[in-house]
Amino acid sequence: MEILKYITAISMCILFQQTINAQKSKEPINYTIENCVNEFDLTKAKKTNVGYQYWFGDKNFTEENTLKMSIVEPGKSTHAPHRHPEEEFFYILEGKATFYLDGKTKVVGSNTSLYCPPNSEHGISNAGTTDLKYLVIKKDLR
Repeated sequence: MEILKYITAISMCILFQQTINAQKSKEPINYTIENCVNEFDLTKAKKTNVGYQYWFGDKNFTEENTLKMSIVEPGKSTHAPHRHPEEEFFYILEGKATFYLDGKTKVVGSNTSLYCPPNSEHGISNAGTTDLKYLVIKKDLR
């Protein structure tokens, strides 16, 4: 009987803590002209194994969409084809890309948009001899 009371008390504490955590929300951001303009700064770019990436708008700043620029070295890709529930766009700025979508591929050049529907298997790799530079626009399902 004592064990049952102990387990009940612990369960109530855990439930209470989960309720408190669920009610906590992100502090509202005071959006200003200064923090809403983001000029590319190579010193703030994140180095990756295949190049680098730069977040113009990440999920900690935006309401629901993110914007990232990726630079990938020739013959490489940021990761293998994958799936996720969010839709995603790639926009090729410079270079040649091999776009993979649900088992098919297409080589494309600059000024091309590539749409990845929700839950589709997709990926992108550098098909050229120079760096591939592209934007990633993604809806964040928080």
